[in-house]
Amino acid sequence: MMVLRLLNSPTEENLKKMIAGEIVLSNNPGKIIRKWRKLLDIKQKELAEVLNLSPSVISDYETGRRQSPGQNFIKKLVETMIDIDKRRGGRAINSFTQILGIATDGILDIQEFTDPIELSRLIDVVKGDVFVDHDLILKRYIYGYTVIDSLRAIQTMSGADFYRLLGANVMRALFFTNVSTGRSPMVAIRVQLIKPVAVFLHGPEKVDELAVKLAKLERIPLIVSKINSIENLLKTLRNISK
Repeated sequence: MMVLRLLNSPTEENLKKMIAGEIVLSNNPGKIIRKWRKLLDIKQKELAEVLNLSPSVISDYETGRRQSPGQNFIKKLVETMIDIDKRRGGRAINSFTQILGIATDGILDIQEFTDPIELSRLIDVVKGDVFVDHDLILKRYIYGYTVIDSLRAIQTMSGADFYRLLGANVMRALFFTNVSTGRSPMVAIRVQLIKPVAVFLHGPEKVDELAVKLAKLERIPLIVSKINSIENLLKTLRNISK
């Protein structure tokens, strides 16, 4: 699993370095290449054509059949993927660079999974108590998550920050910690155009009726994590795909 650390300067170059660094440091670089190619919605054939390679070469790297590429190739590969997205208008890259620019005080952790996991598994791992599911949990997959300190976020994050947070990767779960009833997070989500796959609350002894109602209206699974501390919640989430 890759931890997406927030950077001080949310630029395209920072994003390139982040992707390249994850590939170089990974025990399975091909798997990371495949992950980012899919996150950027680039076909193997398209990537191979721009790199003037056979699609089988890209496939061999991704599956580990070919020896791990050197740093020069990784640099060229990352730059090519970024360039392909830019030619399309930069939608994917803008999403990732936007989240890198969010005020960090309210963000406890952000991660993108190498492989998607079932929402039902995530619920089990964090000892989730489901309040709203609409029978959709078994059909949903999570590609990443963000953990937000609700109290600090209220003090430091603007409405635009919250919008960018939700728009960075819609196939993600949002975890809100230091929650009293869950009303504020669900009200904030209600007014956004882009919604997360699921919302987890940590801390409330009782969930507000309005929060449940809004979750039902938005058809968003609402779950309360019963893990005893924020520290243990973060530790559990970081170990989920190991």
